[in-house]
Amino acid sequence: MALLGKSALAMWWNMAPQALADFEHWHAHEHFPERLGIPGFLRASRWTSADGGEGIFVMYELQDHEVLSSPGYLARLNAPTPWSVRMMPHHRDMIRSQCRVLESAGGTTARHALTIRLSPAPGRSEGLRAALGELARRVSMEPGLAGLHLLRHEAPAIAATEEQRVRGLSDRVADWVLVACGYDAARVQALSESELGGAALVKLGASAVIERGAYALAYSAVPADLES
Repeated sequence: MALLGKSALAMWWNMAPQALADFEHWHAHEHFPERLGIPGFLRASRWTSADGGEGIFVMYELQDHEVLSSPGYLARLNAPTPWSVRMMPHHRDMIRSQCRVLESAGGTTARHALTIRLSPAPGRSEGLRAALGELARRVSMEPGLAGLHLLRHEAPAIAATEEQRVRGLSDRVADWVLVACGYDAARVQALSESELGGAALVKLGASAVIERGAYALAYSAVPADLES
């Protein structure tokens, strides 16, 4: 098992509590069906902050990186629905990474997800990738864990879209992304503090600037789930 496809769109943002119910309704019943109707979108998953905070993490698994500049996807990005226009300003502190899958082992739709945003130290990218690939293949089979996936941001050559304009054109990006999934929250947390802890990642070749978050699965779907 591994991520579906060779690419992924990973996004994080904060959603104010007063907008959350409307957001969840829109995201599950309009936005996911819209995105999964685009050729090349293979699976959509949404997690919410494990500590009950405002954080949202969403990942779309894609057939290949070209989906991110495809006519079907650009058409949706440049013609958001009225409901989408209403919801976009509530996506605060957006981080949006258009990624190639570097390494992937195990599943993605487990209850618990740990995300780590990082970059390789100068001259250490190949070694870091190899070490994380080996780690992914090992930990994906350990009790309490389900999968570990490494993504690298690569922006497609497209113009700014209407959705970006509505959000304010202020999206950040994460350079490399680690997504660890598991069915045991304590084991996922232990992974975050040991093999994927800051000191361990720096030793493997990561730079010292590392951001992480813990999330709980809210909803996941594939295109067949949403067919009439």
